[in-house]
Parts: sequence; structure tokens; C-alpha cells
Amino acid sequence: MKIPEITIQQLLEAGVHLGHKTLRWNPKMKKYIFGKKDSIHIIDLTQTLELTQVALEKVYKTISENGKILFISTKKQASDAIADLGKSTDQYYVNYRWLGGMLTNWGTISNSIKKLQKINKDLSSENRGFTKKELLKMSAQRDKLERSLGGISNMKKTPDLVFIIDTNYESLAIKESIKLGIPIIAVLDTNSDPDGIDFPIPGNDDARRSIDLYCSLIKSTIVEANKNIKQTSSAEDSKEKNTLQIEENKTNDKSQSPLN
Repeated sequence: MKIPEITIQQLLEAGVHLGHKTLRWNPKMKKYIFGKKDSIHIIDLTQTLELTQVALEKVYKTISENGKILFISTKKQASDAIADLGKSTDQYYVNYRWLGGMLTNWGTISNSIKKLQKINKDLSSENRGFTKKELLKMSAQRDKLERSLGGISNMKKTPDLVFIIDTNYESLAIKESIKLGIPIIAVLDTNSDPDGIDFPIPGNDDARRSIDLYCSLIKSTIVEANKNIKQTSSAEDSKEKNTLQIEENKTNDKSQSPLN
């Protein structure tokens, strides 16, 4: 298993250690807090480093087993980064608004996805036969659905793992994931609730540099896991070919034997 190397210096430079003001903390995060400075809680990066590695190992394992990951963050600071991460790794993402039942009411959500796909098909058709007013209405519907569902439009079933930035923003997504037994990786700031999070990453969930670092580490891990899949597949194909060649040679040897 090959996951990206990370150092405490990298975490410091990205501002991962900077929590919220001490007045805004969640006491459940106490075990992850190193101390405070200028009324701001400082996150224990020793724990962050260790727990990040554990989370990345889970990402690697999930991808290696042909699993799929859903990236979730609808907050402004993380929205673009989450979309880029999903697109660049061929995984799923939600970065605009979490619709209730996105996981627990998949039947209804999948119908909305089918509606989006039909609108896209109608709009791309050469002989559309729609009036200008109808086309404008359809375009508006598509844009609305695309914002909410575009990142999961190819999702056929519930994901094998979810990654969340800001558990306070995404409390509904967390509840649905827990209900369905989907493992959760989440960045936990000092005002977060760690309950129900399987793979916590204590860290700043507001700073763009911190968010970019988390996404970069996950992307690199997925790339390495996909390389491993290809290498394993190539090795298995080669082994199968060698086996077939050996069997073929045995057959040829028998047919050429003087006893035949």
C-alpha cells in the first residue's frame, strides 16, 4: 500500500492546526486540542498526522477493492475543491446543496437524475422541435438539477465511503450515511461533533490551503490505488496467458508423441 507522505511541517504551513475561537468549541473535541493561543484553539497535529494516514489507508483500500467514494462539502470555501476532486478522480461529489434523502431515499433521487439525463438528451438533440420558451424553461431546469445532482448523475448505488469537510454543514449527510452503515471520513474542526465519524481528521475546515491539502492527499492516494489495480490486473493477465501457453505446449507435446 502506497499512500502520500505527509509531515507536520506541511500541516503547519497549510494552517491545519488553527481551530476556532475558544468560545465556539465543542467539548467533544477536547482530546484533539493541543492548547490555545490568542483565544484560538490549537489542534494537536501529532494526532492529525496519525489519523490522516489511517484515513488515507481507508481511501486506498476502498479504491483497490473497486469501491466508490462520495465527496461532500457544500460550504463556499470547499465547494470548488470538492468538485475538482470528484471530477479528477472519477468519483462522486455533492458541492451545492444536500437534498434530503440523497442516500436514504435513493429511488426518488434516481428519478430526478433520470429527469436531468432526459433534459440533457432533449437539449442536445438536433431536431428538438421545442419553442424558444420551452427551451429556456428546460435549460433553467437542467441548470438547477445539474447544480444539485450533477456530481452524482452516474451513481448507480450508494457509495462505499464518504468524505466530508465541515460536519456542521453536512449533518444531514452524516445522519443518512450512519443510517445506511456507510463509513465516514471527516475533517473535524474544534467546533465539530466527532460522534459517528469512523475516520476523523482533526483540522481546520475553513482555510482554503487546508482544504486543498486534504483534497490533494486524497487525490494522490486514489491515483496510487488505481495504479495498483492496473498492475495487479496486468500481472493476473500475464499469469493466465502463461498458464494457457503451458497447457497448449503440453497438448502439442502429446500430439507429437511417437505413441500417438
